[in-house]
Amino acid sequence: MSTELNKARHRIAELTAEIRDHQFKYYVLDAPTITDAQFDALLKELQHVEAKFPELLEPDSPSLGVGGGFATTFAQHDHIEKMMSLDNVFDENELGAWFDRVEKESPSPEFLCELKVDGLAINLLYQDGQLVRALTRGNGTTGEDVTLNVKTIKGLPHTLTGKKVPSLIEVRGEVFLPVAAFSQLNEELEEAGKPLFANPRNCAAGSLRQKDPRITASRPLQIVVHGIGAVDGLQLESQSDAYAQLKALGLPTSSRFTVATTRKEVLAYIENYNLHRHDVEHEIDGVVIKVDHIAEQKKLGFTSRAPKWAIAYKYPPEEVTTKLLDIKVSVGRTGRVTPFAFMEPVKVAGSTVTNATLHNQEEIERKGVLIGDTVIIRKAGDVIPEVLGPVKEKRTGKEKAFVMPSKCPECASALRAISEGDVDIRCPNSRSCPAQLRERIYYIGSRAALDIDVLGYEAAVALLTDHIITDEADIFALTEAKLMKSEFFTKKDGTKGKNLEKLLAALDTAKSRPLWRVIVALSIRHVGPTAAQALANHFGSMKAISQASQDELAAIDGVGDVIAQSIIEWFTVDWHRNIITAWEKAGVLMVNQKSADVPQTLAGLTFVVTGGLQGFTRDSIAETITAHGGKPSSSVSKKTDYVLVGEDPGSKLAKAQELGVAIIDEARFLELLAGK
Repeated sequence: MSTELNKARHRIAELTAEIRDHQFKYYVLDAPTITDAQFDALLKELQHVEAKFPELLEPDSPSLGVGGGFATTFAQHDHIEKMMSLDNVFDENELGAWFDRVEKESPSPEFLCELKVDGLAINLLYQDGQLVRALTRGNGTTGEDVTLNVKTIKGLPHTLTGKKVPSLIEVRGEVFLPVAAFSQLNEELEEAGKPLFANPRNCAAGSLRQKDPRITASRPLQIVVHGIGAVDGLQLESQSDAYAQLKALGLPTSSRFTVATTRKEVLAYIENYNLHRHDVEHEIDGVVIKVDHIAEQKKLGFTSRAPKWAIAYKYPPEEVTTKLLDIKVSVGRTGRVTPFAFMEPVKVAGSTVTNATLHNQEEIERKGVLIGDTVIIRKAGDVIPEVLGPVKEKRTGKEKAFVMPSKCPECASALRAISEGDVDIRCPNSRSCPAQLRERIYYIGSRAALDIDVLGYEAAVALLTDHIITDEADIFALTEAKLMKSEFFTKKDGTKGKNLEKLLAALDTAKSRPLWRVIVALSIRHVGPTAAQALANHFGSMKAISQASQDELAAIDGVGDVIAQSIIEWFTVDWHRNIITAWEKAGVLMVNQKSADVPQTLAGLTFVVTGGLQGFTRDSIAETITAHGGKPSSSVSKKTDYVLVGEDPGSKLAKAQELGVAIIDEARFLELLAGK
């Protein structure tokens, strides 16, 4: 009987682990890998075994719950092998002294150079190939358990692959948020009137410290591994060999490391990424240099806190100080009133800056910024100037607090919050506020919307100032005669200029843009390219979207309740509907066109694209897939038919390998496109 009992105990443990894993994929990741019937069979077997051996029934058995209650408790656990820190150097002299110390013990070493990702350190424990625990660094000895949250990171395998899977391995890595994703997330938070993250690292840390892993799953976190702690079952000769073996196990490693044989090569690597640090998808704050060979690492040893065989060369922070002369406000295309800093000109990250966003009144108060302060600024993501805070020691007492205006600076309408608890205030005069109208016209011509050549900011100002158009409904009714009334579109002698001909030609081309781009161009609050594509693909026409109920809209993947409500509200406004009527009358495409001239060679196929392609931009590849009957998707799942891989692919490639999804290059995609 004891043998049968032990078999039952073992089977219950197997079933419990398998069921929990499938529940996690279903409830948290929204990416089930088995059918409901298969899941029910597993649960039924567990119930059967527990009924036969009631003494083995545990109070937390999946058979007793509904399955969706996953929460992170941040329990403390010890690392098997201590997670060390790195010592830092800040110039070539300090780095040279480190070289001297290393070469004294280990003559003519080879050095592995890699980027120092500015993220959150993590320790992953795999046993028999299964990810069983993920811990933060903590104090180096003990970290917090964030396993459920880490399991939501796309591209991180829950099960190791390859021919030589170790029985136990601690993998060290860095969790980060790509700069582009960080900017997009903050834009969405700002639009929703929610607090913003200060930088990508804080966002990554905050995302991993969510008690509900579904929130973490909604953030586009990525991970790169760069080291090994305790290990049983792998023989490693060098750091570079370790990276090759980690990659073979299916783990996301960086392709940007190099092995250098001389100090000169190390310095060249440091200088290269100092010049190109902003070309990397994630933030970096330096370069890590490690002695490559493991035997030499062991010979050099450790201090109490850091390995002697590794060093971090830190780049100087790209932060500067300047005088905050005033705080002004701007009005955006959806009416949001945004305060911005007007400063003495200062050069940062290669360009001269005079303005920087301050987001809203609450953000100004949180940062404690006063007009007249000396402030610290940097370029967030090296694109958007950001005020970090004041230098309080330099205050003279003449500084004054900013007060948000009560009236729109452009049309004098009374400003107000759209909804209770909204930290943003808006100008309600959406139809005729000059600022909103100007920004909407400009946005229509942008690459994010209809990509109309010439229709930039200056052209938008000219069209409105010279009374050629009243609002966006008039855009596609422009003629040569109308444009001749503006100096912007004519030469000094009064004859038509190049801008006139270019704009009319571009407008004609824009009429055949895909439906999703037309939706984006309407400046419906919260509706960006992702939601617009989901709407266009699901409904197929502007008319169907306008007639859909809020529940029907919200049910679409990529839309949800907030966007659905915004769409419903937009279509209730008469002059909004007039825009669509005028554009449609002018010949703008209002349906998802499937022309007989475009063979539906990709019909029924779902594609995920990662990396840069030679023949397509990010938007054009999505349009090509859609036009040929396929479906572009942003995430890899079992439902994905193909992952199209270009240059410098991201974590989606690893996810495809983990799930066994077909991986193709651009040449094979073109063959599929041709029906081969």
